[in-house]
Amino acid sequence: MDPLTITAAAGMRARLESLDLVANNLSNASAPGFKADRESFSIYLSEETKSAQQDGAGPTQSFLPVVQSRWTDSSQGELRATGSMNDLALSGKGYFQIQGPDGALFTRDGRFTVTSAGKMVTPKGFEFSGDSGQPIQLDPALSVSVDGDGTVRQQGVEVGRLKLVNWPDETQSTKRAGGCFQLASNSLEGLQHSTAQLRQGFQEQSNLNPAEASVRLIDIMRQFESLNKAAQMGGDLDRYAVEDVAKVTA
Repeated sequence: MDPLTITAAAGMRARLESLDLVANNLSNASAPGFKADRESFSIYLSEETKSAQQDGAGPTQSFLPVVQSRWTDSSQGELRATGSMNDLALSGKGYFQIQGPDGALFTRDGRFTVTSAGKMVTPKGFEFSGDSGQPIQLDPALSVSVDGDGTVRQQGVEVGRLKLVNWPDETQSTKRAGGCFQLASNSLEGLQHSTAQLRQGFQEQSNLNPAEASVRLIDIMRQFESLNKAAQMGGDLDRYAVEDVAKVTA
């Protein structure tokens, strides 16, 4: 396969990965607290190519564009007033700690309901963690108010405090379904208390700009079409080389 076709095919693969990422971002554009994913690009060179460059020998090799890594944009989304006392939002860096099926999870989505058993849970049914390490026990018949520091009250009486945490920027986190994040077990020791201010009656919107993402989606599709044409051109040149240039004449 010629360098043109190889490079075009690698570019098409990278564009397909970007297309999946942008499409997933757009599908979650209305999810409260959603954090958009981004990608970083790099150029792949095989060991043979590197050796040939260093020695100044060998055929010219292709530089292949690849998606080197994906990362999550953790910037804060717009805080929108909903008027619902069951909506919580954080202004500043930090996350709500919740109890997932396999341990601690973290989210910016502060929507909650109170179960008949008095548990404060997310729309997925995960319980909000208490700052003391003990679950927050509520009376399902009473309204719930939450102070700016996460203190939970019923009829003015403190019944617990939500666990609001943050972690160093270099900490690796894994994105889970439902807008949650998970940390490696050894990273849980590095959790810090969040100083973010909690606002009741607000929802944090996705930090994705739908208009920008839509434009980027169109741009990716156009780039893919151009690369596809380049790949077809490379295939036509290869076919011409086999059928015409190498043809034996009488």
